[in-house]
Amino acid sequence: MSQPAAQTTLPTKIVTCPTCGGLSVYAAANRYRPFCSQRCKQIDLGAWASEQFAVPAVKPPEDFLPE
Repeated sequence: MSQPAAQTTLPTKIVTCPTCGGLSVYAAANRYRPFCSQRCKQIDLGAWASEQFAVPAVKPPEDFLPE
């Protein structure tokens, strides 16, 4: 008789939700990860869409002439 394969369980990872700062399960069971809820995920998406998040750019000097 063969024995059933042992199931490997990974430890549950708890992270901080980037939007509200609450605790969130970072696992496949949480479809909104790393967010804690759909609401927090939508708030973050809205912030990106309204350009609240931006990568700072360095303004070239006034005497810079592109080639």
